[in-house]
Amino acid sequence: MTVIDAHHHLWRYNPAEYGWIGDHQAVIRRDFLPDHLAADLHAAGVTGAVAVQARTAVVETEWLLSLAIHHPEILGVVGWVPLASPQLREILDRFAGDPLLVGVREVAEDNPGALDDPALNRGIAALAEYSLCYDILVRESQLPEATRLVDRHPEQLFVLDHIAKPRIREGIIEPWASGLRALAERPNIVCKLSGLVTEADYRQWTEAQLQPYFEVVLAAFGPERLMFGSDWPVCLLALDYQEWREIVGNAIARLSAAEQAAIMGGTARRVYGL
Repeated sequence: MTVIDAHHHLWRYNPAEYGWIGDHQAVIRRDFLPDHLAADLHAAGVTGAVAVQARTAVVETEWLLSLAIHHPEILGVVGWVPLASPQLREILDRFAGDPLLVGVREVAEDNPGALDDPALNRGIAALAEYSLCYDILVRESQLPEATRLVDRHPEQLFVLDHIAKPRIREGIIEPWASGLRALAERPNIVCKLSGLVTEADYRQWTEAQLQPYFEVVLAAFGPERLMFGSDWPVCLLALDYQEWREIVGNAIARLSAAEQAAIMGGTARRVYGL
């Protein structure tokens, strides 16, 4: 089975550009570059991965694309562009000939109401013309907002990151589960099985604690609309790469071989055009 990691990050760390990495996250306050990624992918039996933006800068998108040219394990890039900018189309035109740019993302998780912004929505409306997905990064409280966004753009393909960050640390499943099910009713969105463990307590999480959240997502989206993602290196706050791959494998072990293959690589290949 070919395994594709649909969500990882790369960076040359400095505090000014990655201020979202707090003092309590010292494990990831260092460089994470393609050679580090390749070693973890190889050890876990993963073929390649999709690099996702970690800061709101076009220069980072350009940097990730330049890395992908020279590092075949980077299969595609979900970058950042200023979706609300009047210059958006000019910027997208610069990337239009690059097949390695497969999507874009805006960091909306700490900005309630962002996905309802008219200027952002005008930008998202342009993405389908460039065959780009839009990755939705929100917390559970923003699921109604995400659903409104998806409804406004029925021709756009969306990807939900980190299952919308439920309150796993507190063991709370509602209203996240109801909101996720409602969003999953829309056919133009898929979801990444990523980011669960860092929504739990980094030091005291258990696999059993994650399982109810896996079950909700599996039932809501089904294997054909789910994709494996590591959120590496952020996942290293709680566990190593191989351990996360094994946890996802355990969570989907009851599925058929074809369904597992879809989650572990097929959906990412289809959705991102890898």
